[in-house]
Amino acid sequence: MTTATPVQRKVTRPRADALRNRERIVTAAREMFVEFGPDVPLDEIARRAGVGNATLYRNFPDRDALVREVVVSVMDRIAEGAEVALAETGDAFAALERFVHDSADERVGALCPMMASTFDQFHPDLEAARERVEELIGEVMERARKAGQLRSDVGVGDVMVAVAQLSRPPAGTGCLSADRFVHRHLQLFLDGLRAPARSVLPGTAATMEDLRQP
Repeated sequence: MTTATPVQRKVTRPRADALRNRERIVTAAREMFVEFGPDVPLDEIARRAGVGNATLYRNFPDRDALVREVVVSVMDRIAEGAEVALAETGDAFAALERFVHDSADERVGALCPMMASTFDQFHPDLEAARERVEELIGEVMERARKAGQLRSDVGVGDVMVAVAQLSRPPAGTGCLSADRFVHRHLQLFLDGLRAPARSVLPGTAATMEDLRQP
């Protein structure tokens, strides 16, 4: 009795040009979502990306899929930036600063409404990216707190609220002139996080779970 030899199937990998097209679509979508909001026509996104509508829909069958990919890619990039800062300097507060400023560069404030209402909040890709960011920033903050760099009465939710608020204005090209003040104001906020605390904050430290409550 002979045993059949398994058929070796060749793994199909995306072509380099296909990957570039996908990246161009995501980049163009992020820019236009920030400028005009999540309802910008998809054919306008394709035009800015320099691809045809068919290419866009081949990569992203509907608006939700594209919005989700934009949000996930943004969260991945800011998490990677914080990880690199922590590895390069060993300074937890410096990593926290990098996370905050990178988040502003990604215009997280303008993307927040999309994260709250546009698509399935429990999609595995989104949950994985969100958990990675929350765990990383929680770890960075705890290390900074233990090193005596971070005041004891703030939580991850406090940081995320401030980043979202200070990295606005929200979508709308008429408001983009305020961008030149964003990093200045974020640094003022970061200085306020340093220990020792100079004031007593009202209420309690905000968690990410608090932010998810209606």
